[in-house]
Amino acid sequence: MNYQKLDASLVLALDEVLDPELVSLVVFIYTETNLNSTATAMLENLGVSGISSEQDLFTATLSPDQIAQLSDQPWVRLIRRSQKLHLRYGNF
Repeated sequence: MNYQKLDASLVLALDEVLDPELVSLVVFIYTETNLNSTATAMLENLGVSGISSEQDLFTATLSPDQIAQLSDQPWVRLIRRSQKLHLRYGNF
C-alpha cells in the first residue's frame, strides 16, 4: 500500500479495521486526467460508473485490499475517505 497517496483519516480508518473482508469504506479517488483503457477498466471493476476521459475525481465503496491495490497505481494521485455530513436544524 502506498500510504503517501492516502489521507490521514483514511489511514486511521484502515488501522481500525479488524476484519478487512467485512469492511467497506466510501472514498474519493483523485486521478490523472485522460486515463488509459487499463485504468478505466480497473475503476469499472471496482464499481465506478460513468467514467469519462475528462474526469479526475471518482467515488467508490472499497475494501481495504482494493484501496491498497488502487494506491499502488501510478495514475492515482490521492485517495481520501468520505466523511459523513451531520446536518443541523434550527438556528445557525
